[in-house]
Amino acid sequence: MNKLFNWILKYPRVILVVTLVSSAALFFVMKNNSRMETDLDKYMPQQHPAFVYSDQAEEWFNINDGIIIAIEHENGIYNSGTLQKVKDLTKALQQMDEINKKDVTSLYTADNIIGTDEGMDVKAFYKRVPQSDGNLKTLRQNVRNNDMISGRLVSESETVTVIIAEIEDDVFTQEFYKNILETAKTYEGPENVYVAGRPIVEGTMALLGPADMKRMVPIVLTVIVLVLLWVMRSFKNTIFTMLVVLFSVVWAFGLMALINIPIYAVSTMIPVMLIAIGVADGIHLYSHLDLFMLKNPNTGKMEAVKDMLAGMWKPVAMTSVTTAVGFISLLTSQVYPIKYFGIFTAIGVMMAMVFSLLLIPAAILVFGLPKRKPKVGKSEKKSGHIAYRFAEAVVKNKVVTYISIVFIVVLSIYGMSKVWINSSFLEKFETDSDIVLTDKFINQNFGGTSTINVILESQDENVFKQPHVMQLIDEMQAESEKLTLVGNSFSLADYLRRMNKVMHADSVEYDTIPESNKLIAQYLLLYEMSGDPENLWKVVDYKYNKANITLQLKSDNSKAINAAIAVVDQFVDRFQKFGVSVKYAGSGYKGLVFTDLILQGQITSLLLSLIIIVVLLSIMFRKISIGFIGAVPIAVTAFISFGIMGLFDIPLSTTTALISSIAIGIGIDYAVHFIERYKINALETQDRTKTIQETMHHSGRAIIFNALVVIAGFLVLLASVFPPNRSLGALVSLNMFTSFLGTITIMFILIYASNIYFKNKS
Repeated sequence: MNKLFNWILKYPRVILVVTLVSSAALFFVMKNNSRMETDLDKYMPQQHPAFVYSDQAEEWFNINDGIIIAIEHENGIYNSGTLQKVKDLTKALQQMDEINKKDVTSLYTADNIIGTDEGMDVKAFYKRVPQSDGNLKTLRQNVRNNDMISGRLVSESETVTVIIAEIEDDVFTQEFYKNILETAKTYEGPENVYVAGRPIVEGTMALLGPADMKRMVPIVLTVIVLVLLWVMRSFKNTIFTMLVVLFSVVWAFGLMALINIPIYAVSTMIPVMLIAIGVADGIHLYSHLDLFMLKNPNTGKMEAVKDMLAGMWKPVAMTSVTTAVGFISLLTSQVYPIKYFGIFTAIGVMMAMVFSLLLIPAAILVFGLPKRKPKVGKSEKKSGHIAYRFAEAVVKNKVVTYISIVFIVVLSIYGMSKVWINSSFLEKFETDSDIVLTDKFINQNFGGTSTINVILESQDENVFKQPHVMQLIDEMQAESEKLTLVGNSFSLADYLRRMNKVMHADSVEYDTIPESNKLIAQYLLLYEMSGDPENLWKVVDYKYNKANITLQLKSDNSKAINAAIAVVDQFVDRFQKFGVSVKYAGSGYKGLVFTDLILQGQITSLLLSLIIIVVLLSIMFRKISIGFIGAVPIAVTAFISFGIMGLFDIPLSTTTALISSIAIGIGIDYAVHFIERYKINALETQDRTKTIQETMHHSGRAIIFNALVVIAGFLVLLASVFPPNRSLGALVSLNMFTSFLGTITIMFILIYASNIYFKNKS
């Protein structure tokens, strides 16, 4: 390290130029190559068995997420003007390059299965828009008589109808998203037009994510600058500390763009993280410099920089490595956004360390020492006396600390038992946002905007022409629809019930599954001959040994999906008796698996990071006991974090799942700086009282400044448009406070009681 220090001292201007040029080059790469990932399926591990099977099932039955456009007329949709708009908008959607014509379903394109003198026929509800009252009444009656349409495409109130345009994942772009919204808007008046569906959620998230980041970064910069000015009392120190974090952000995003890693929704928080975290090194470096200048008021800049580097390179390097480890542990997650968040935040943290140890010393050598010279005055003496008294009080009242920690941990364990995982992407938005209100409106009038697909398979062909199997499917659908959050369901059973009813003069008593497999086969043959077989292949394959049941849900969160799956699972054994297996597919189910992977990754990364932290601290300080003592405050912080989430009903999500790694990564910094200063003081003085006093005054002072800046930075997330981001900001800020408090209380007591670094152990 001496060679590196000598190089820094010899070529400070070269360091400044190289730093500026390299960062500018990466900024150019970042600006031109960065891209936002809009497909939520790409957030998931594509090789996971559940996703592989779901993709296969989606291919079998052409299962795609749909854009839902609802058209509302307060006096009812059965008027020529509204029906004309349904027809025109349907055709407009069919003509879009991103949408297949056959994948647009509306009252204009839907099939109406009816009975005739010759048997059965399938025809459209209307081709020409009905103009007379008689024709409008006939259309209304036809819809009312068809349970496959009434309540699904037309609301029970008959004031709303929907158009559903299914699209493939790889066609959705921001341009297409904007085109859909603009097209829908042109059909408003006097009708209200609402646009919803998973693709719209994806598009809105992709639109708001970068916008939120652009809005948040200036706010967090302003807050951090103001806090740094208050803490450091120096414009020069503040400027170079901020340059360090800005360069670290540029390097993190520049490298992402360079290797073509997209920006996910959670990635938008990396700048806030690095700005809040990266200032820590600068604070500790300048704090040490201030104390050195206090003792040596006539020192020169070369001597001051040498002392700063000699005294602080090790704790700065150690804290950066331990912080990076906290984020790198997220690599255990199978969820891509979390994995990449961990990697590039860790890279940003390490680059902040590099810039701190290069840029700040070089800046001091080129631009001189800070103008503000610490003076030995009443305020300085007062702060020292406060630190001394606090250290003595903590040691004297250690029993109170022990009892408090036990109580907090027990309460936290109780709260942890209530933590749940939320798969909802819609609940990432404000409850009063347009997209949430639109989704709520459609859910109130129809079966639901979210779906889960139940896939039934058998080795035997034509198994889904057997009455007992179809009756079991019908029973399962009826049981599922008893759940409040399951608005509707759809399967081959609905086709058979409709056909059986119309073939018996629309008699309600025949709204059942036919008792004869021959009759079922006859109905299906008639439909294939009369209607569009493509519609049939969305619920069953042509060999009739695979079937797709779609459950419509009024919520996309884990509780709703798990409740629906629990009902279906009750039928698994009964299906197996007929040689039929039950599996799941679709975006709703993949979202559920996605959240399970978040939990698994969270537990793994938490345990792994704690183990690595203990090992690293043991190696850094050459004592295993120090490794365990240093891990105590962050372990307690992790307990508190999850306990609060459970007690306040804050779910785990792709965003809040980052809490433990952030808490460990940042919280361990306080422990490292404190232990390092304690070690230095103990070895120099061999006086326990003087050691605790000077450690609390030196490191305690810097830790307080560090905690204030980091907490202020993360509290800025409370201004985010995404509720999970706000929860994360509040929880991380609380974690930083508890980590800081745990370091100067419970960890301080443990290291004091252990008599480590003192030759006389008595």
